[in-house]
Amino acid sequence: MDTTDRYDTIVVGVGGMGSASAYHLADRGLDVLGLERYDVPHTKGSSHGITRIIRRAYYEHPSYVPLIERAYGLWDGLAAETGRDIIHRTGSIDAGPADNAVFAGSKRSCEEHDIPHEVLTGAEVNERFPGYDLPEEYRAVYQEDGGFVVPEQAIIGHTVAAQARGAEIHAREQVEDWAETNDGGVRVRTDRGVYVADSLVLAAGAWTHKLADTLDELAIPERQALAWFQPDQTALEDYQPETFPVWNLSVPEGRFYGFPVHDVPGFKLGKYHHREETVDPDDFEREPNRADEALLRDITTKYFPGAAGPTMGLSTCMFTNSPDEHFILDTLPEHPQVAVGAGFSGHGFKFASVIGEVLADLAVDGESEHPIEMFGLDRFD
Repeated sequence: MDTTDRYDTIVVGVGGMGSASAYHLADRGLDVLGLERYDVPHTKGSSHGITRIIRRAYYEHPSYVPLIERAYGLWDGLAAETGRDIIHRTGSIDAGPADNAVFAGSKRSCEEHDIPHEVLTGAEVNERFPGYDLPEEYRAVYQEDGGFVVPEQAIIGHTVAAQARGAEIHAREQVEDWAETNDGGVRVRTDRGVYVADSLVLAAGAWTHKLADTLDELAIPERQALAWFQPDQTALEDYQPETFPVWNLSVPEGRFYGFPVHDVPGFKLGKYHHREETVDPDDFEREPNRADEALLRDITTKYFPGAAGPTMGLSTCMFTNSPDEHFILDTLPEHPQVAVGAGFSGHGFKFASVIGEVLADLAVDGESEHPIEMFGLDRFD
């Protein structure tokens, strides 16, 4: 492809955030090109793994709650439009010692935003949901609307809906560089061609910092690992979506998260900042190893003993961490026509539907009516 094609907006990365951005841009009637270096969807980055937690109770910061409220509505709308199995409500548990940030922060966000919730002791959690075996003195916030989003179906849904609105999506095409044009637009060069647009969205996950020098020390990839363990046959019913809420748990061993059995065999869990391995997304140990497995099995055995059966699956993915672990949603200081979504720090996918809307706002208008002030690049100055 030697010709130079012109678009309103080019989106780099067609994963969770990029596919949503392409959808929202196309929904506004814009001429959109999405570029993805791998498949749509794929397992090389941060937007895979069969299930991703969604929760209204948000211990990271109460300011996220208005965004998650909008995200829920957009996920429901996408599921209705596409007929895809995108969002499941199982309830959610955020638990730990009474003075711990996971419990206390979750409770605070519910109180500040009038989110219906229950405060339970560890003993009450164990009685109501027998798959759990928490310390009896722990405290937990239970919120009935929590659950999980299916990331692969979400990406497919956004992509198909974007294409139905006229978006052009290219997989297996790697962006090599981009530059500002004389008329204030952007020129993007890939391994297959050159494209020009009025604006650009960088939503390339762990690779985003390689496309924007501003993000060099602000969007840092980290290796993650996940495990699926088969529950004991006598306890299998305790780990189904109907009986087992998704969870976040702060314990002396670290902060962990997990899911009921869904779509594939096994109870799934992971640890935030797994083994604290900063990586180059193009050169790291993708294959899970026995140390990854042992770390996650130990926690399962201790707090979810009925689920600590044979290993069904192991997988790696990547977090892309910002210094304060809050999102980066902004335009580049030197290039206001370039919108960036990065630094989602292991808790971003649930917001992908609304982040796509925010990035479309930034690419077209340079600002958004959504409450994103705390996610600006200027906080790092």
